[in-house]
Amino acid sequence: MAWLAVSTLHYNRFDSRGLESNSTSANSEADLDELLVRGSLVIEMRLPSSQRPEPLVLFAQDSDWPVKLALRAVPGGGLNLVLEQSGAVLHKTLNPFEAGRADLLRLTYSWDAPRRWGRLALERVDGGQAQIVDLQSPRPWRLADLQALLQPGPFRFVSPDVQYIALSDQVEPVGPMPSLAEQTPIATPQGYCALASLQRGDLVLTGEGITVPVLHVVKRQVPAFGSFQPIRLRAPYFDLLQDIDVAPSQRLVLSGSEVEYLFGQQSVLVPAQHLLATHTAYQPKIDQPLTTYMQLLLPDHAAPLAAGAVVESLFIGRLRRDRGRLAASLLAGLDRSGLPEHGRLKHPVLRSFDATVLAERRIA
Repeated sequence: MAWLAVSTLHYNRFDSRGLESNSTSANSEADLDELLVRGSLVIEMRLPSSQRPEPLVLFAQDSDWPVKLALRAVPGGGLNLVLEQSGAVLHKTLNPFEAGRADLLRLTYSWDAPRRWGRLALERVDGGQAQIVDLQSPRPWRLADLQALLQPGPFRFVSPDVQYIALSDQVEPVGPMPSLAEQTPIATPQGYCALASLQRGDLVLTGEGITVPVLHVVKRQVPAFGSFQPIRLRAPYFDLLQDIDVAPSQRLVLSGSEVEYLFGQQSVLVPAQHLLATHTAYQPKIDQPLTTYMQLLLPDHAAPLAAGAVVESLFIGRLRRDRGRLAASLLAGLDRSGLPEHGRLKHPVLRSFDATVLAERRIA
């Protein structure tokens, strides 16, 4: 199992057997009375524009195991978390964004009671800076309390600025995330192959027509909401041979005379989320609470061909130099010496307005 619950403004589901369970029966009281000794709470939110602290999530449950949780946005773009469990108090304020305010953040609180270890991570959803703090001796949670937190009821307040709250029974990774659907066709010297069929050592073609080896293939199942809600890119725009599904953070590499004329660059990066205001992309209806993404890790941050379009591969920056961030990521456990080092992005990332202008010119 992994994901047990997802809660949004319009969707709420909790299943102690896992969200992929086919069972239609309700969780029994015996199930809910069990302890979740290891897990993660993931909260994605937009920061309200306010000069005073604003509540994002408030929860209180009085029982044999009293629990109180308060998550507030603080002026300057940070978050304040207070968690009280049976007399133990965790109080942390996180604000790692020296480069400026980030509107969309993801907070991941993980605990592993048997190891007496936990982790609190606050990261920019756009892949920017992150702050990771190790925690000592976190308490386990009762499933009944987690259900009360994840389901609408009198014990909780959730701000409309919260995109989703999700619960996993695993310690969830933080950092660079995959952003292409599993069946995305990737160009290889032998023709197009589904991304899910590629392995370390396989060869793929880049947008420049160069053959490069696959260093690693990463995969993760995530809630299909917020920054993970799939976007469908429409063919034939951007030279696509077919429609493909991507995460909002997936960036296209666009080149051509319009790019040089408008931006004075040979190529630019365009996040898929910036294309939703045009006819080139839309978000299909969500029929499952979870989705799975994959991505290629390539030398020199090469850009492969995906169904005809040039897309960005996994960008990890200088992750291998930071043991703490590497250990918290999807690449944990890999040999650091075998990981590439990506410097700065090769191309500038367009803002929403500029991306819309460029896409509309391509349509015309």
